[in-house]
Amino acid sequence: MTEYRGGRPFLVVGGTGKTGRRVVSRLRRGGYDVRVAARKGAVRFDWNDRSTWEPALDGVGGAYLVDSMTADAGELMREFAKLAAARGAERLVLLSHRDWVAREGEEKLPCERAVRESGAAWTILKPSWFAQNFSEDALFRAQILGGEVAWATGQGVEPFVDARDIADVAVAALTEDGHAGEEYLLTGPRALTLGQVAEELARATGREIVYRPDSPEEFAARAARAGVPDHITAVLNLLFGWIADSRFGEPADGVQRALGREPRDFADYVRSTAGAGGGGPP
Repeated sequence: MTEYRGGRPFLVVGGTGKTGRRVVSRLRRGGYDVRVAARKGAVRFDWNDRSTWEPALDGVGGAYLVDSMTADAGELMREFAKLAAARGAERLVLLSHRDWVAREGEEKLPCERAVRESGAAWTILKPSWFAQNFSEDALFRAQILGGEVAWATGQGVEPFVDARDIADVAVAALTEDGHAGEEYLLTGPRALTLGQVAEELARATGREIVYRPDSPEEFAARAARAGVPDHITAVLNLLFGWIADSRFGEPADGVQRALGREPRDFADYVRSTAGAGGGGPP
């Protein structure tokens, strides 16, 4: 594939998050100029402060986008994506979510539609649950340190995806030809129950870790004790219900199509994270 030779920086919105920081590190290792957009930092960016948009976009050749996760995210993305294209951004890569794949006849997510209609070349990434949630989300990491995985997911399965694979696909879409107009469903190579997840975690760490299938009410009470806001708990229970139903339990081929290789297995993530002291792989 032909590499991007525009010589202009890439903007990474959400550049300190699970995928964003990995996109940043990969771009920098590749010798690209990267502009990390965050509320605090050298390049200040706030979805709710439009005065921060144009300075962040000044001179960029492409952008990796994570939406605001607010009720008006679609409208904000529409304005921003059009502005990015008007300012000369050639490529936009949006992190969406596999759980939100529209069924036949349904409208696509507003943020996805916004990027499609921006005027720039676009690529949409639709990952399953991140493997890194177990080590990099405070609530779930605390559960594991306490010796259990307590999710309201029953015996459903999920093909957990490694955030490193998401970042690899994002960088490919930004820097190589051949990804414009593509939607990539990104998953790991196999679907796991949460019981199997607990077994993998226990095997890698040498600690006793068990799966406790909470009810939604039990999980809500547990989350409340941990200080999780009610609206976040409601979303988590919704997503847990989808896992319980194995709604998206079938592994997809997005990593293979984008990168020409197999995705990393959950066991690879667990081994590398345990070897790094639980802080998460690069």
